Amino acid sequence: MKQWKIYAMLVFVMFAWGANVSLLKYMVEEVSPVTLTAFRIFVAGLVVLPILWKMKLLRKPMPSEWKYILLGTLTNVVVHHYFLNMGLSITSATHGGLILGTGPMLTAISAAIILKYFPTRIQWLGLVFGLTGIAVSILVGSETMGANLGDFYVFLSIFVQVLSFMVVSKAAKTLDPRLLTVYMLLIGSVILFIISLIQEPGAIKQFSTTTPTFWIIFLSSAVVCTAIGHLMYNYAVGQAGATKAAIFMNLNPLFSLIISALFLGEVLRLNHFLGLILIVTGVMLGSGAAEDLWKKRKRVE
Repeated sequence: MKQWKIYAMLVFVMFAWGANVSLLKYMVEEVSPVTLTAFRIFVAGLVVLPILWKMKLLRKPMPSEWKYILLGTLTNVVVHHYFLNMGLSITSATHGGLILGTGPMLTAISAAIILKYFPTRIQWLGLVFGLTGIAVSILVGSETMGANLGDFYVFLSIFVQVLSFMVVSKAAKTLDPRLLTVYMLLIGSVILFIISLIQEPGAIKQFSTTTPTFWIIFLSSAVVCTAIGHLMYNYAVGQAGATKAAIFMNLNPLFSLIISALFLGEVLRLNHFLGLILIVTGVMLGSGAAEDLWKKRKRVE
């Protein structure tokens, strides 16, 4: 697939994930977080399954691939979604979005240590621009600056997700990341459901008291943000590499802010627009897109 299509795919995923922060914050106010996560992930897995069947990608994993599936399940699904939902249940969506924005830097460091892939100086500059943009657009002017247990949970969620990207990169050598995704979602949802029965007994009954609006949000989160989002992102990681794909995570909190302004009535200030410029610059530099455009222009000249 052409590089620009991978970039467009990643931008869409970041939009979906940015929206998902607000969706999750709404849902964990209605249903216990672990029980909600288990059912949401299970629905996502059921959605991905027929898509891969239609694409003729379904196959039984080789014995050597199960280690990646199980490790990816624990990091990318169970631990990541557990702590993300637990964190958002006791902290603000703004704090959650800011902390999730540390993904690109954590990915670059992890890739350098684990995969021996070192970003170029321009890509490191892009990471700095992106993180600066996140800080300017979200942290500056925030009325809720204090760190709490929820913030720590969200940080743990993004940290283990970053580690899962390393697993996906290694697994992609023999196992299609999209096939890896469906195995991780289905197995992970079962594990989360068992945890929910222990941690939140009787929480399933909470679903019976929810409104039609809740179910619309639930399906949007499960199908678009989780199923399609994970499917597309893991595929992009296999194509572009963990570090380059993770640069686009800088757009995640930005989209979260915009959606909050449009649908929740939150006010966007000057620092948010300054953050937008910095984040877009960071993505262009960090993803290598700016370098690609420069090289093509030099060849034309």
